[in-house]
Amino acid sequence: MPERKTVLHGLHAELGARFVPFAGYEMPVQYREGLRAEHLHTRSHAGLFDVSHMGQVRVTGPGLHAALERALPLDFDGWPPGAQRYSLLLNERGGVEDDLMVTRLADEVRIVVNASGREKDLALLRALAPALSFELLDRSLIALQGPAAEQVFALLKPESKSLAFMQSGMLGDWLVSRSGYTGEDGFEISVANEEAETLARRLLADPAVKPVGLGARDTLRLEAGLHLHGQDMDENTTAVEANLGWAVARSRRAGGGKEGGFPGAAVYFEEAKNGTGRRLVGLTGEDPVPIRHGAPIIGPEDAEVGIVTSGTVSPSTQRAIMLGYVEVQHLAGPLFASVRGAPRPVHVSDLPFVPKRYKK
Repeated sequence: MPERKTVLHGLHAELGARFVPFAGYEMPVQYREGLRAEHLHTRSHAGLFDVSHMGQVRVTGPGLHAALERALPLDFDGWPPGAQRYSLLLNERGGVEDDLMVTRLADEVRIVVNASGREKDLALLRALAPALSFELLDRSLIALQGPAAEQVFALLKPESKSLAFMQSGMLGDWLVSRSGYTGEDGFEISVANEEAETLARRLLADPAVKPVGLGARDTLRLEAGLHLHGQDMDENTTAVEANLGWAVARSRRAGGGKEGGFPGAAVYFEEAKNGTGRRLVGLTGEDPVPIRHGAPIIGPEDAEVGIVTSGTVSPSTQRAIMLGYVEVQHLAGPLFASVRGAPRPVHVSDLPFVPKRYKK
């Protein structure tokens, strides 16, 4: 089956993109200047990302918020229209089927789901909330990320400057959220397909903005300590194991006013109270040598005590950085990652690896 193309595919080709298959799409992995240049430009100025492969879902129906609270560990009480939250779609084993961005609008909810799981997510959500309508929208999604993002985007939409981190608003017919996947300030802009190329070209006309592919998007999110579903967590890893227990609303936790009532709640309560045998942590290496996804983590007596789930050499710090699962009893170390059979020392590290710079 041929890979799908986003509306901006022709623009990517014009800009010299190198394409790779990703989640059923042919997507730009990098442009002429390369991953490192794109990464550092986003950290210092602004990067433009085509994330139209993500699934954008409109949710409507009777008892909208209460019905969604039975499907997701959220609490809509106190959310003003325009508020956005990170949430988890869990199964009854407590496993993370997907991670989601959820936005409350005046009379509907928007959910952004990962590209690779959108059909599965829709089926699960419809089963969990059968009275609701889940409509997969055919729209483009463009992210503008970096310290210059506010200044650049305000030239098109001055009112965007009033949005704080994890707030959204309808700016004309664009749904704009102040969020992203890089650790930088920035915006995600949902636009009609016919407007996408014009918007992208207007943003790229600013000298502060350069196009950025999936390669640098991955290194940026890893520096920020952000998870990638399918690598750092999946349906077989629980929210507590993945250090995502914070995404369960306080009122849905043990003793809260809306305790439980979401898939996997019993597993979540047990692990939140008693802990887990392994945990996802940040790791750093001693040499600027990449330690990739799948590398075993070795503890005392050459025993395998974990696995690297994401890894690269940080373009910002030139250090080897990783996320990985490690058995809790071995977190104090010493630890080594096995790279082509050779042990390389690694150390548990605080996250993020590079400070986040969201606008509060």
